[in-house]
Amino acid sequence: MTRRILPFLALALVSGCASQRLAGADLDRVRRPAFISRIEDGAGPKSLVFREDSAYRNKLKKLEPVEADRRLTVKLLQAVTRFEVSERLRVTTLSQLPREFPWTHVVDPARVASVLESFLVEEVPANAPDYDLVASLGADTIVEFVIVDYGMRSDDGRAGAYLRGYGRMFTLDGRTEVWRRPFALDQVDQGKPHLDPFKVGKDPSLFRAAMTSMLDEVARTFVQDLTPKDRGGAPPPARGGSAGSDVVPGKAGAPAPVATPAPEDGLAPGELPDPDP
Repeated sequence: MTRRILPFLALALVSGCASQRLAGADLDRVRRPAFISRIEDGAGPKSLVFREDSAYRNKLKKLEPVEADRRLTVKLLQAVTRFEVSERLRVTTLSQLPREFPWTHVVDPARVASVLESFLVEEVPANAPDYDLVASLGADTIVEFVIVDYGMRSDDGRAGAYLRGYGRMFTLDGRTEVWRRPFALDQVDQGKPHLDPFKVGKDPSLFRAAMTSMLDEVARTFVQDLTPKDRGGAPPPARGGSAGSDVVPGKAGAPAPVATPAPEDGLAPGELPDPDP
């Protein structure tokens, strides 16, 4: 019997008691929002495929499941970097928001990244940012996206990508939280087509495509949440900046070092077995 360790929900996005709807009146009071997207330390990418699903044991032969997961993790890192994952969520959400106040007066993301010393940083800091530094840029509100866990898992020989985290909005004056949306996407629970881990081992872009799809799905939900219908129509300030131009980062980052495998597994260094024909 496959051992399950992740309490995922079958539905793509969860909106339980931890959620908080954004009221139109709260959005009307926002004058200068700043967007932050980050990944918690140890969030991933993780491979929980081979250790937690014995369906692959015969395929692995002499390759230990722990080592197979380590090798697949390296492939996941090659597919999409942590920086790209966090930036994709922020950029996609911001680009889809309507061109109306306050989204036309977002603090330039490059200035936010610069003041937080995260511009072009591959490993997103684990600790929460110093939000007061963002206030120095004239921001009055933070829209923050946090990814807490992502990677691949498997159940009874069916593998897929997963992604968990939350989005929130809070005021810098008093840290009052006015919106929160947790999310949990799991391709296995959703019944998505099998994402063959051995094919991912040969073509990591398959994992990149899966992550892109999930991140874009989360972004669409965020956009819906951040455009409440009960707004009163707050007037824009007399002067203010507009959202800076954003481009989804390209593929970047050197692959993680690969340890030399034990000779008896018969595989090239760092490689998984070939997928079935």
